[in-house]
Amino acid sequence: MPDNLASLFLLDPDVVFLNHGSFGACPKPVFEAYQAWQLKLERQPVAFLDPMRGYVAWMKEARVSLADEIGADPEDIFGTVNATFSLNIVARSLPLEPGDEILTTDHEYAALEKTWNYVARRTGARIVTVSLPLPLSEEAAFTDAILAAMTERTRVLFLSHVTSPTALVLPVERVVAEARARGIWSVIDGAHTPGHIALDLNALGADFYAGNCHKWLMAPKGSAFLHVRREQQAKMSPLVISHGWTAERAEPGPFGNSAFVDAMEMQGTRDPSAWLTVPEAIRFRHAQGWDEVARRCTEMMHATAGRITALTGLPLFAAPDFVAPQMVAIPLPCTDPAVLQHALMQRYGIEIPVFEWNGHTVMRLSVQGYNTEHQMDLLVTALTDILHLSAAA
Repeated sequence: MPDNLASLFLLDPDVVFLNHGSFGACPKPVFEAYQAWQLKLERQPVAFLDPMRGYVAWMKEARVSLADEIGADPEDIFGTVNATFSLNIVARSLPLEPGDEILTTDHEYAALEKTWNYVARRTGARIVTVSLPLPLSEEAAFTDAILAAMTERTRVLFLSHVTSPTALVLPVERVVAEARARGIWSVIDGAHTPGHIALDLNALGADFYAGNCHKWLMAPKGSAFLHVRREQQAKMSPLVISHGWTAERAEPGPFGNSAFVDAMEMQGTRDPSAWLTVPEAIRFRHAQGWDEVARRCTEMMHATAGRITALTGLPLFAAPDFVAPQMVAIPLPCTDPAVLQHALMQRYGIEIPVFEWNGHTVMRLSVQGYNTEHQMDLLVTALTDILHLSAAA
């Protein structure tokens, strides 16, 4: 296996792509499988989309393949277009009332903050935001902060498994278990987890867990999932009511899956090719020995983050055990994020996100199998130049 897999991806060779975390990047063999599904659809759309002529079986194959990868029952998950869509189903289905509390943290993805604000406005529920202790260095500090904010009014616990702005792996296991014991619905945003950290959703026991397949699993854009614990499935209201829905919610549904899967999976005419390509993305990872690829990426990421923190004197937001394996948020000296991001791209061809979070200027570095040590050197050189850093800083 080569040390670098850039030749297997479609990325522009003139761009130093250090932003896999935003939308991922699809390998060539996986993209070819995606296009084959699209061609199959266009050659005979009636036969393709007819539930009794292959469609239902193909959708199930993708569910079974993904379920095996993430430790889930295939009748408890279904495919969606992205994690935000998945979590909107949950947020807009739960029967919240005035005075109910939605407990969350100050590290959540902005789109989902808006989702819960929308729900709170409509229902009269109240959002309670916990500021996590930083730097995060032990599980107990996180758990204690969350448990201290739980009250008799808490109805929803909403957490990211891997946070978007700070790239932390939150140790959610104990708080999920405590939420279950208290009758609180646990809703986990796993947008960055499939293909990034090991998952066993049955063991975790969260009521609702959403994840993207187009990021670290490297499936095409428009492939994601929602996992719902069996006891909670009757609460879910599809955002689209179509042929799979039945008033009785009988088992099985009209197309032979559970009533839950049939109701959620059938959404009218759409192109499911991205979802149907998920098994190919999983096969690609296994064929390339992705555990070893990820290990090399993790080493490269930590080394690069260490070089940058040595230049800036600013520590990371967490100890290594709580930093995402292939993605790290690096605090930088206070500067205009948009100006820095533009300079990195225009002067060095580096695609990397820079933003403001809680008073910090943050650069989020993602390292994937197509990245190189030379690119890491270039990033350090670029920051040293643009920010006028030096080892004595």
